[in-house]
Amino acid sequence: MAKKKTMFPYIVALVLFVGGLGALVATGFSQGSVYFLNVSEALAKDVSSTQNVRLFGRVTPVDLRYSEERTSVEFTVADKMDRSQTVRVAFTGAIPDTFKEDVEVILEGKFVQTGQFEAASLVTKCPSKYEEESAAMEATRS
Repeated sequence: MAKKKTMFPYIVALVLFVGGLGALVATGFSQGSVYFLNVSEALAKDVSSTQNVRLFGRVTPVDLRYSEERTSVEFTVADKMDRSQTVRVAFTGAIPDTFKEDVEVILEGKFVQTGQFEAASLVTKCPSKYEEESAAMEATRS
């Protein structure tokens, strides 16, 4: 007599696979989500110290301090629209060559209990440099 084929093990395997895949996707999205805020939005929100935040603004010339080895920097970043809204930032790592006063920066990190922002990454924006290159390229094409 032939054995009866059952679909039960296949259904259980499919349910476990789909459930596991769903759990991986859900945790990936929750861990990878980062708020992208300007300085005034970050100050207005209650951003806890456990949340990663991507913050952007402009470096102010006030109290810009490098370590002796130039492996860390402390500075103040101001909102692009309202320069009175500022946050103190501490960053340890490779400081970009284009980092200086009045340059736009994008920081990723978190706020600590003192209200200071501890940046894990620091990226500078240098639009004027690229706008000049773009204009020069357009002129040569014409």
